[in-house]
Amino acid sequence: MSAAASSASSTSREAAAAADAERALTQRLARHRRLALRWFALVLVLTALGAGSWWWTQARNVVSTDDAYVAGDVIEVSPRIEGTAVAVFAQDTDTVEAGAPLVQIDPTDARLALDAAVQALAHAVRDYRSAGADADQAREQMRQRASELVRAQDDFERRGAIAAEGAVSKEELRHAGSAVTAAQAALDAQRAAFRSSLAHVEGTTAESSPLVKEAATRVRSAALTLARSVVRAPIAGRITRRVVQVGQHVAPGTPLLEIVPLDRVWVDANFKESQLGRLHPGQAVVLTSDLYGGAVAFHGTIQGFEAGTGAAFAALPAQNATGNWIKVVQRVPVRIALDVREVRAHPLLIGVSMAAEVHVDQPGDSHGALSTASAATAAGSLARRLPRMPDATDAYAGEIEAGEALVDKTIRANSAGPGHIGEPDTRR
Repeated sequence: MSAAASSASSTSREAAAAADAERALTQRLARHRRLALRWFALVLVLTALGAGSWWWTQARNVVSTDDAYVAGDVIEVSPRIEGTAVAVFAQDTDTVEAGAPLVQIDPTDARLALDAAVQALAHAVRDYRSAGADADQAREQMRQRASELVRAQDDFERRGAIAAEGAVSKEELRHAGSAVTAAQAALDAQRAAFRSSLAHVEGTTAESSPLVKEAATRVRSAALTLARSVVRAPIAGRITRRVVQVGQHVAPGTPLLEIVPLDRVWVDANFKESQLGRLHPGQAVVLTSDLYGGAVAFHGTIQGFEAGTGAAFAALPAQNATGNWIKVVQRVPVRIALDVREVRAHPLLIGVSMAAEVHVDQPGDSHGALSTASAATAAGSLARRLPRMPDATDAYAGEIEAGEALVDKTIRANSAGPGHIGEPDTRR
């Protein structure tokens, strides 16, 4: 065999070996690809089964929305009297208790009016005492007139008895009769004067006299005006949007600042109209806030539903009859009450975002909020389990006490406590 033939044979064997190695590599890659596809398909199937199982057992029983925000009362504080603000005791972000002083209005005019009212009350009490003394005087004078009448009648009867014997002239007898008539007229006039004086004090005391009570009412009103020169917080909360400045002239209705009671907030969750069929008052809600993240969960209860969608009550409601109409799924605000203890432990600010999840028991339930009977039953159960806090304040309850104490003090200082005055018996 020649050298050329030997070289060609060697090259052919090397090419065959290379082709066999390439085929073996291609087969291994194909087996690996098929194995990877099988594993991928298995993982895909398991994932689908897991997702389906989770949806069947959990997700289909959950109605959720992240279009929810914290809401609460924003109380605008304004003065109840007119005047100039001479001091401001609260600033934005301050936390105040109910009844805490917020703004001082110049009390000079109110103090002067109160002094004048107290003096008028003192005069009224003393006038009542004077009226009682006048009635006493009129009573004694009436007794005197009664005595004079008795004496005149005795004189007339005595002269009449001896007139037949001629011991008394007819003129003297006529004068004795005139004296009886004059004494009777004087007694009647004095009795009328006594009754007129008695009308001012009969059946009354210094405290119950109409004139004294009228003057006392003016004192209470003036004392109340003076107490209202200090603007107090109607409820506990955090100060915000303070606009009043020292030296500013304010009047009733002028906004001074606002108070937000952060322990009385709730959540307005805007659920889609297609979700309302599975919601009703009384259902439990789990909420999370962007303020604290998922580490803090709030628990609430559905209180009720607004009477319409948010678009219906918007300042510029949608005009769907214009021709270029596109259907948009509407949302209805749902009010959710929060656990007060959780809110106090983790305060929420008005307007922060919340995510709400409602676990419903019957996925196919479609009566929900639209069923009057079921909603009423659930609302009654909710009212029994969650007593509502009334919107009321007693921060101003003590304002009248200062006026009452001043009235009592003034009456005691100017009253001698007269007893009952009655008409004496002037009959013979």
